[in-house]
Amino acid sequence: MADDITFDRIRTGLADCMAHQVRSVTDWHFGEPVYEDPDENPALEGIPGLRELAARLHWVNFRMWHLEDRARRRDLDASIIAECKYAYDRLNQVRNALTERVDECLVAMLQPLLPAGARDCTNTESVGCALGRLSVEALRVYHLKEQTRRRDADSSHVDTCTDMCAEVNAQRESLGKAVLGLIDQYEAGTLKPSVHRFFKMYNDPDLNPELYKNKQE
Repeated sequence: MADDITFDRIRTGLADCMAHQVRSVTDWHFGEPVYEDPDENPALEGIPGLRELAARLHWVNFRMWHLEDRARRRDLDASIIAECKYAYDRLNQVRNALTERVDECLVAMLQPLLPAGARDCTNTESVGCALGRLSVEALRVYHLKEQTRRRDADSSHVDTCTDMCAEVNAQRESLGKAVLGLIDQYEAGTLKPSVHRFFKMYNDPDLNPELYKNKQE
């Protein structure tokens, strides 16, 4: 770990991650980035690694958001809807892996900085999970604003979406402050960072009974 990692730099890095979520939603509607499979990049670490992993996590949420919208259409062939569901499921696995890797990257940076007497007590949600929620909130704000610009919508719809957008923005701001507040608690030694492991079973052919009981010979 680089010697220049400090609590302040970590706080700044996390704030940059959150700001990027808002900026990139607009940019990606004009052209998506192309990210490799996260397992092919095991060396991402430090502040740049944190930013990159958080950006990839956000991109996965971006893709999943639009798949969910498409999967609810009734005018498409059932095979297309099924493919949307399968693609969503695959992306969900990547999202879980990236969330874990965000936590791993952050814990690796924080571990050498923790006070010697830090309490062995963790928060209810890891930073990686919180960044995932912030990512979805950024997407929600963008699409609510999009609703307020619809020319085929009446004023009631626009007003409702405007109010919802303000509330989501407030929730996102509150959650962002809470994430940075966690770093304060790590620095004070009142909490320790942790990695949230998902241990998803449904895609494992040895753990999902619907897969191993109905396996075709």
